[in-house]
Amino acid sequence: MEDEAIIELYFARDEKAITETVEKYGARCRKLGLRILGNPQDAEECCNDVWLRVWNTIPPQHPAHFGAYLVKLMRNAALNLYEKNHAEKRGGAQTAVLLDELAECLAAPDDVEAQITEAETGEMLRIFLRTVSDEAKNIFILRYVYMMPVKEIAETYRISVSKVKVSLYRTRRELRDYLGGEQL
Repeated sequence: MEDEAIIELYFARDEKAITETVEKYGARCRKLGLRILGNPQDAEECCNDVWLRVWNTIPPQHPAHFGAYLVKLMRNAALNLYEKNHAEKRGGAQTAVLLDELAECLAAPDDVEAQITEAETGEMLRIFLRTVSDEAKNIFILRYVYMMPVKEIAETYRISVSKVKVSLYRTRRELRDYLGGEQL
């Protein structure tokens, strides 16, 4: 079923909307949740939270890109659960590594002058990603939006792990420079 038809089901308050959403996007959302959380039960719990949130937000919202809307909701739900589960200990989990990698590009939370809103940061990131090559942009998105491991990105693009790491490093450095960060 096309996304627009699914959204129309939500607007009609037809419960089939959830079934169609799960059928079309359930596997993608579970996989993303599993990458972030490392636990299938937690990933499934986040998926259920996302389905409920979509039901409660459509209407009035009408996302232009339904798949991206779901990925964003899933990513946020999984990161929130990850943070809740790891509030006391910040260990060697994949999510902590990803957040540390991006921390060098973003303003320090205690630097009031450097802070900008999440929406502004998102818009600046979208503009920045238009300036890099398609390959660098796709690698960056797979790593930091879909939380895909470096090895899996390399396999997907049939390139070396080293090339993926270099691409991510250069893109993060360019992003930091674009956002006005300090040099290495």
